[in-house]
Amino acid sequence: MVLGSGHPPSNSHQTAYKHFYCDATTTPACAANTSLSYCLVDPEYPEYLKGVITADHLFAKKYADVADQSADDLVEYVTKKQEEGFDYSYYTGASTGKSPYDITHWAGPQGYICPSHVAYARPRRAQNVEGQWRVIVNDVHYYTQTARLETCLYPNAACRALSPCYKSSCVQKYAYHRLLSFDPCDHYKGLFIDIYKLPSACSCHIPA
Repeated sequence: MVLGSGHPPSNSHQTAYKHFYCDATTTPACAANTSLSYCLVDPEYPEYLKGVITADHLFAKKYADVADQSADDLVEYVTKKQEEGFDYSYYTGASTGKSPYDITHWAGPQGYICPSHVAYARPRRAQNVEGQWRVIVNDVHYYTQTARLETCLYPNAACRALSPCYKSSCVQKYAYHRLLSFDPCDHYKGLFIDIYKLPSACSCHIPA
């Protein structure tokens, strides 16, 4: 998008303009040193979003969230307290350089068969399915958008407690999320629903 600087004309025949180019596919600073397609912390999160929400008369119809998500509601047979207590610091991933008979493959406390990190998070910025970065409405006034993010700690490592003969591996799964968003490269769009692919589960895969 090209924006004029708004400077007054220098004379009746010539107007001074300063041009800016905004590329929505450029990785923002909050994700510059990561391989993630989203940011949970964003020092450059725009304060003007409060005014955008106030000016949007249809905001109440676009916005929805379940702010208190937890394993109590989303994971069968596992409580919030249990999930928060899962600890995989002992596990090295048997197929990532160590013997599949390494003790860390067989031992350890309760948890998932594929070690993962679970966060009930509120992304501030994310890359949509078309590869464009958007600002996500989160923690603006009292408005939030919460998503359960589960990321493999040891992708491609053998699944815990399975014999090496199964040749199992932990694979990352994703889910599409619809989130109320803002395009920092085109303010005229206002607030709109966009689609994002976010990590949703770490599952054990056994090949044929």
